[in-house]
Amino acid sequence: MTRTFFSSVALVAIIAASVFSGQALADDKEFPAKLAGQAILPANTVTPAPADAPDFLKTSGKFTTPDRKRTEKLGKVDGKDGARITDVKLPLDGQPIQGFSGIKAMADGTFWTLSDNGFGSKANSSDAMLFLHQVKFDWATNKVEVVKNIFLSDPNKIAPFPITMEGTEKRYLTGADFDIESIQPAGDGFWLGEEFGPYLIKVDALGQLTDVFATTVDGKPVTSPDNPTLSVPANPTAKMPVFNLKRSGGFEGMAMSKDGTRLYGLLEGPLYVDGQVEQVDGKTAIRVIEFDIAAEKWTGRSWLYPFADKGVAIGDFNMMDETTALVIERDNGAGSKDKACADPKQPKPDCFEAPAELKRVYKIEFNDANVGKAVRKIGYIDLLNIKDPDNKKKAGSKDGVYDMPFVTIENVDQIDATHLIIGNDNNLPFSAGRAVDKADDNEFSLIEAGEFLSAK
Repeated sequence: MTRTFFSSVALVAIIAASVFSGQALADDKEFPAKLAGQAILPANTVTPAPADAPDFLKTSGKFTTPDRKRTEKLGKVDGKDGARITDVKLPLDGQPIQGFSGIKAMADGTFWTLSDNGFGSKANSSDAMLFLHQVKFDWATNKVEVVKNIFLSDPNKIAPFPITMEGTEKRYLTGADFDIESIQPAGDGFWLGEEFGPYLIKVDALGQLTDVFATTVDGKPVTSPDNPTLSVPANPTAKMPVFNLKRSGGFEGMAMSKDGTRLYGLLEGPLYVDGQVEQVDGKTAIRVIEFDIAAEKWTGRSWLYPFADKGVAIGDFNMMDETTALVIERDNGAGSKDKACADPKQPKPDCFEAPAELKRVYKIEFNDANVGKAVRKIGYIDLLNIKDPDNKKKAGSKDGVYDMPFVTIENVDQIDATHLIIGNDNNLPFSAGRAVDKADDNEFSLIEAGEFLSAK
């Protein structure tokens, strides 16, 4: 992800919350939503690495034990969600088509999405290739078709640090190099929001890296603990490097203005200023940061997105028009309350220790009038309570209701005046929210929510 800062005076004002009023939360209203269709890609869906990839990348997940010890034998390591063991084991023979973390609807009826960093961290994802996917959904047969995969590479040595595949000819990029989390197609390639730097990066239509932009505000860097420019001092008594964002707090969402001139990066976590997180009216808030595409620089303009009660992170972000957008907001829970552990402090293999409570899609508004202030949250739909009177769902067990009890839901975009698409990130093979002992599939759902999409 990438972040930007205001002047120190403005930051103090933000932290004190003295410049904000309750306007951001006044219109927090729930709207109805109905399931109109569903398409599912099975969890354990893999694709071969490109023929010219090094043998090292022909299998993936070789470093996923807690101690990161190399494991070459396929299917040796259990996928685990806390105390629960899933049904998918690592390493995999090929590269997993999973971890969908950002989606964009295209005029031809296809969608672009992407797999994120790999297996959850920089340390365990050096054999996870970064790639984009063009997909189609057949709502009648409930199938997902992967039309095309584009593997990312850095043949022209654009990355400002040594990559994992540094000495190879093709220089494919991996989850130890970048953690790509959001996507916006452009005429000549794709803009991607990234979490390790956080960075804003650009690739061409072949997936070749062309640009890497560090995140700054007022000339001050925004850095996460995974930023490759940081290093631990040799002397234990020396000061540790300074960073102002938690791990996995970078650009989870990134939207593009309808005229294609601006990008809006939305951080997953809040900035820390003088040891304190930014807030709006006592609620933790994260930054929406504006980037000028033609000028190739951050404009210095940003807005604050305040979390709802129990909200801790966002999942995706796409513009609807010039001033309104869709944002997924979530808690860290997974699973249903009817299978909750009796004691959440003692998780067991047959229950959910922290069931899902807040999974929402918000419609927000931000514009020139509220630069530097909070976005307006117009309202939301509840992803744990989507009506299903026509029994369209192919996953879930609630009569008349479709729910998404996943820890991470990271794909949302508007399709037309009355429909949006929503999809989970299944963190293969580590997330099990649909069942206690089964790795989550990739569920993409067509949601009818005309009243919500037209709300002002």
